[in-house]
Amino acid sequence: MSHHELIQATTAGLNCSLGEFCIDPTRPVRTAVITHGHSDHARAGSHRYICSPQTAPILRHRLGKTINTTTLEPGETIDLRDTRVSLHPAGHLLGSTQVRVEHDHHVWVVTGDYKRHPDPTCAPFEVVPCDVLISECTFGLPIYRWPEPEHVFNDINQWWRDCQAQQRTAVLSVYALGKAQRILAAIDPTIGPVAVHGSIHPLNKLYRDLGISLPDWTKLDARNAAELKGRALVLAPPAARNTTWIRKLTPVSTAAASGWMTVRGRRRHDALDRGFVISDHADWPGLLQTIRDTGARRVGLTHGNTETLVRYLRESGVDAFAIATTRHHDEAAP
Repeated sequence: MSHHELIQATTAGLNCSLGEFCIDPTRPVRTAVITHGHSDHARAGSHRYICSPQTAPILRHRLGKTINTTTLEPGETIDLRDTRVSLHPAGHLLGSTQVRVEHDHHVWVVTGDYKRHPDPTCAPFEVVPCDVLISECTFGLPIYRWPEPEHVFNDINQWWRDCQAQQRTAVLSVYALGKAQRILAAIDPTIGPVAVHGSIHPLNKLYRDLGISLPDWTKLDARNAAELKGRALVLAPPAARNTTWIRKLTPVSTAAASGWMTVRGRRRHDALDRGFVISDHADWPGLLQTIRDTGARRVGLTHGNTETLVRYLRESGVDAFAIATTRHHDEAAP
């Protein structure tokens, strides 16, 4: 097999036949190398999971306590058949990693999902030099440019204070794993009580168990809704927005924290009062910076707006190509 085929897109995901493993497979395989714990990257049924030490307990929480895991510290190597594999921080969420695969002095890197902005709940993205880079491309359009996170968190705090002044409950839609904990770690907890949806509560506890500092929160339920309404900031997944539990908190002000909030039409479509632009993925400048930083001679793009970025890179002299994916990106909902 030539170097040009070290990692290939298959119906099972990104496959390395020389190493006999798949990266974030879409169906059960013998050896799955997992970049992070989101459900569109980590699926049940594989015989063995190779991941970071922080991702392993997330997988056990989501896929079952009896799964077979092998953990690698950042930069630690493992030989899989004819390849040498190591994991490196991706900055997407706690435990997220890129996958470096080496064969015969030729290096490929699969980024998984990643971001370049700082996040107090996970290790920062590490630039890994390579010959071929396979990068995610969720926000691969020039319109996606993230503001400084500090400014966004200040806006969230002010919106929460404004809601309190109007005796409305501030309900913020966030992804349950990663975004919820990033928001919780950054908001001002002196403003008032913070409550979270039942799907977020165990993940917050897991983050704390793994050493991440989070302010106190309350698990929202029927018993405490009355005392929280009009004062609390409530974090909940988007799917919970139109369910009956939110009626216990009325009147409410609804918002979402997502890169998709860049597009105002998305906020109107979801009937939200506010949209805060903050993402755990790389924006357009972050994608271009990463491609430059790695020194890759070839760049494969997957998982999002690949067509525009492939064309841009080719016009800039980069050997770029698109890779079809069967996954749904984890920011499909805010």
